[in-house]
Amino acid sequence: MRIFRHLALLLALFAPLALADGQYQVELIIFRQAGDPVPASQPAPDDWASGAQSIAGSERATALDGAAAKLNPNNGYQVLLHKAWTQNLSSVPSKVAVSTGDQQFGHFPVEGTVSLSQERVAEANLDFWINRFDADGLLTSSERLKQSARLKNGELNYLDHSNLGVLIKIVPM
Repeated sequence: MRIFRHLALLLALFAPLALADGQYQVELIIFRQAGDPVPASQPAPDDWASGAQSIAGSERATALDGAAAKLNPNNGYQVLLHKAWTQNLSSVPSKVAVSTGDQQFGHFPVEGTVSLSQERVAEANLDFWINRFDADGLLTSSERLKQSARLKNGELNYLDHSNLGVLIKIVPM
């Protein structure tokens, strides 16, 4: 009998690890809060997506449209990016490149990477650039949002970063 209790305890401890691997729907909203932009000391690098896979082909319909609608100029906010996609989560981080807007000389108005992993809890590492271009389409300045956080599956998570904010939700599929 004692061996069965130990076996049950071991299974209970390792079951969350086994269930963590799999496809998740990820939804991300990056928005500006009231206040002046805080420029980074240097503009976004040309290799901003290095080592990341594109989300092209894995994009999904957004589900947080109500939350995004509340982030409007009348309330002192501006949505900069709102995307949803599928991504594999496991103990090995998976990194995807996310961007929005028209590309100009290799850069987008909003561009960055999301790296996700999950063992006992989901971990997110975000590295985004909000870019400004001159009349000729040349990159003149950037703001950087670099944030790491633990996320709760199935819940809307808020990350605060200077005058930028992030709403992110991951849901097992």
